[in-house]
Amino acid sequence: MDLSTEELQFLTIPNILRESISIPKQSPKTFYLITLTLIFPLSFAILAHSLFTHPLLAQLQNPYADPEETGHRWKLLLVFQFCYLIFLFAFSLLSTAAVVFTVASLYTSKSVSFSSTVSAIPKVFKRLFVTYLWVSLLMVVYNLLFVGFLILLIAAIDIQNPFLVVFSLIVIVLLFLVVHIYITALWHLASVVSVLEPIYGFAAMKKSYELLKGKTRVAAMLVFVYLAICMVIAGIFGAVVVHGGEKNGVFFRIVVGGFLVGVLVIVNLVGLLVQSVFYYVCKSYHHQGIDKSALHDHLGGYLGEYVPLKSSIQMENLDA
Repeated sequence: MDLSTEELQFLTIPNILRESISIPKQSPKTFYLITLTLIFPLSFAILAHSLFTHPLLAQLQNPYADPEETGHRWKLLLVFQFCYLIFLFAFSLLSTAAVVFTVASLYTSKSVSFSSTVSAIPKVFKRLFVTYLWVSLLMVVYNLLFVGFLILLIAAIDIQNPFLVVFSLIVIVLLFLVVHIYITALWHLASVVSVLEPIYGFAAMKKSYELLKGKTRVAAMLVFVYLAICMVIAGIFGAVVVHGGEKNGVFFRIVVGGFLVGVLVIVNLVGLLVQSVFYYVCKSYHHQGIDKSALHDHLGGYLGEYVPLKSSIQMENLDA
């Protein structure tokens, strides 16, 4: 990625995608190993976990099941779900840390390899973890407010008017989706900020909020497209692989399942690359100088090579 501030500032969504897709070509071996060791297990777990939970849920819905067996299955389901969430959380942060660090290293012309990325992940992971906790707190507060508002609305609305009920539900769902997409965009950008700037947690969320100003629509569109693609992939996987056992043969389910996992791997990799590029787009849009030298030193700090940040140097001077 070797664009000037002006070029970054006016990148459209297609150009952001094109720029993101071109990045792995600069260090194909590094991105191949990141994809194989981090993004593939994450993508596989996202889809494959339903293969294990679906039989348990089907057994729990059996009214004639032995109560003792039902209790055992509930415990098994809860343990599996807990392990799945921990795995999902860990590999999501690890994948984000690896991709953001690698992209930034390439951007600053810093030598990059899979081993250097792995060496930097522990310190990056801590910062991302704190930021994730703050985002999670925001999500909990938001969901509590949403549920409270929904309860008040149900209590106040005239349920005998079906049109009013349907209209109110549609408005509520749309508002929920809009806020959810915005918080997701805030979280993704805050994750990049946590890696590339000396701030994390609430401070990173605040910086992300400021960077999103003027680029909220672009961020919302990117997040919406990403979530929509993931939902379509999960829907097809559920219909064909998980619930299509009677209609589809084992070989067909394996082929379709493997193909969908591969597609999700690509989608997740591109999504992580896009959020990295989008950070630079937002910085350029707000005319904030991107000091490649300082960023280079900051990234070196994760590897134990930290030196004090140098004075701000505009990216145009560095590109010259």
